[in-house]
Amino acid sequence: MRKFVGITTLIILVAAGLLFWWRFYFPFGEKGVKAGELNFVVYKGYVFKTWEGRLIQAGYKSQVPGSVQSNEFEFSVTNEAIAEKLRLSSGKMVELSYTEYLGAVPWRGNSKYIVDSIISIVDLTPVQKSPY
Repeated sequence: MRKFVGITTLIILVAAGLLFWWRFYFPFGEKGVKAGELNFVVYKGYVFKTWEGRLIQAGYKSQVPGSVQSNEFEFSVTNEAIAEKLRLSSGKMVELSYTEYLGAVPWRGNSKYIVDSIISIVDLTPVQKSPY
């Protein structure tokens, strides 16, 4: 009886571990690209400090017919160098490559979308030449 309980417990723990891995660490979508104006990137959190950001995409989407809402892409960044580059690019047009997971874990970020690289950063403000 004791051997049966031990084997059953081991099987349950392995199954729970595999389910956790599949839910939070198995990439659902890889190498996706989103482009838009970078709204913000901030380092926040109570226990697990993570980099979180928002991208405002062109166009509108609506959850309810007859209403208008901006199309936003919320993401997390795990790489410190990428986060710092994005933090200094607020208000610019950026193209981001990301990986999508089925769920978020607190130590990786608040979003299931994790930005893994920056494709391009373009300044939206035209260069003003002085008439003098």
